[in-house]
Amino acid sequence: MDRKLDVNCDIGEGFGIYRLGFDEEIMPFISSANIACGFHAGDPMYMRRTVRLAEAAGVAIGAHPGLADIIGFGRREMMVSPDEVRDYVTYQIGALQCFTAAKKLQHVKPHGALYNMGARNEELARAVAGAVRDADPDLILVGMAGSAWIRAGRDLGLRVAREAFADRAVNTDGTLVPRSVRGAVIHEMEDVMARVVRLVTEGRVTAITGEEVEMPADTICLHGDTPGAAELARTLRQRLEAAGVTIVPMGSLCL
Repeated sequence: MDRKLDVNCDIGEGFGIYRLGFDEEIMPFISSANIACGFHAGDPMYMRRTVRLAEAAGVAIGAHPGLADIIGFGRREMMVSPDEVRDYVTYQIGALQCFTAAKKLQHVKPHGALYNMGARNEELARAVAGAVRDADPDLILVGMAGSAWIRAGRDLGLRVAREAFADRAVNTDGTLVPRSVRGAVIHEMEDVMARVVRLVTEGRVTAITGEEVEMPADTICLHGDTPGAAELARTLRQRLEAAGVTIVPMGSLCL
């Protein structure tokens, strides 16, 4: 197989004295980092520290903006207007960008409830895409393959990265199964490996109900806060490279 793929990870999600995830252990095995920007997780110190880790490892940096809900880790849906969402995202992009040496980011990937809401709500997706374009039209907007995120980004002239998830189950429409549902997070290493290899080779995934779902992807997401995340990242990279897949930042794919 001669294929290039980005592997991204949600990262930098500690807060104050509380460490969440395995940032240092995962960083060597990914090509793009989605760094929390203080609304759902992270704080200025974590932002600086995680940016430095990514820069030292040669990993491309992106903002991971969420809803203003630290207690709920940004995973609870909120009644927010498109204008509010636009401003939330603008604020978070600007904050993270200032911590980078180049004062520039590669991409923006919404977090949690905001990601799920925008995947099905065209108006919210366009508000986020507009904030991304206004912050820097060279930024890549990352969203679930086949969702409103991809349409909104393309409509506004942005580069987009179609995303699939290594360790999350999907519904028949391609959306993520809510974490409250049994089986939403896939923990078995070999099950994750099989899903990813099939995503890369066939552009398909089996939904939680058993149906086949088309899902061509430019980038595969890992979660940095799940047990065994570092070993999963290491094994995934090894398996992909052994299959002839070259791991590269999404900026070299989404031209």
